[in-house]
Amino acid sequence: MSMKSLFDVSCKVAVVTGGSSGIGAMMARGLLENGAKVHISARKAERLEAKAKELSELGECIAIQADMSKVEGIEALVTEISKRESQVDILINNAGANWAAPLEDFPEKGWDKVMDINIKSIFFATQKFLPLLKAAGSSEDPARVINIASINGIRNSGMPTYAYSASKSGVIHLTEHLATDLASSSINVNAIAPGLFPSDMTKQIIEDDDMTKFALSQIPRGRMGKPEDIAGTAIFLCSQASSWMTGQTIVLDGGMISTA
Repeated sequence: MSMKSLFDVSCKVAVVTGGSSGIGAMMARGLLENGAKVHISARKAERLEAKAKELSELGECIAIQADMSKVEGIEALVTEISKRESQVDILINNAGANWAAPLEDFPEKGWDKVMDINIKSIFFATQKFLPLLKAAGSSEDPARVINIASINGIRNSGMPTYAYSASKSGVIHLTEHLATDLASSSINVNAIAPGLFPSDMTKQIIEDDDMTKFALSQIPRGRMGKPEDIAGTAIFLCSQASSWMTGQTIVLDGGMISTA
């Protein structure tokens, strides 16, 4: 193939869970601007529809409401997409949740909420989308699963987000396991471990000048992530440029964990 088309994702069909905001919306935008057809899902319908309408100015973006914390919700999402598509080239498991509380007070409902969305949903979304992914993949151009982990799954953030850190560490290991099992089906599975990006989860940091200043002081590149940073990494993992890459986690944090 021509080296000029290494990063081509045009005409591919993508699904981005948690695609109505944050890095999910950033990745959806990047794929749309590069010619992919993108289905985005989220739990809150009004916000999801508004984002899909905005992104539809860039390409074909379809909103499908889904509760990724429940297997029934995942199955409903797959059913809706199956009505529209005969295959899915790209599945980005991005839906996520966080919960912070002191160790002594950390509630079971907080633990379960985070684990259900951050790790259980990745496993079952990948499982339920398998027929559509297998239909898309070939030995030369595999289907792609991208799982969103976090640098907090690699190192201790120092914050009382116990379930979040544990779940994101689990995402990294699950990515390796799935990659090994699905390689023979022409499906590549990789993960991205982002650092600080503007999102609902980092709102508390970004809206506090002192916290922002401290956070940026810990990042060698001296800034937080931009939409093109996460979108560019996702496009690489979705394109021919990464066809021989599977089971890997790309740390995208401006060098933050390198200083730990």
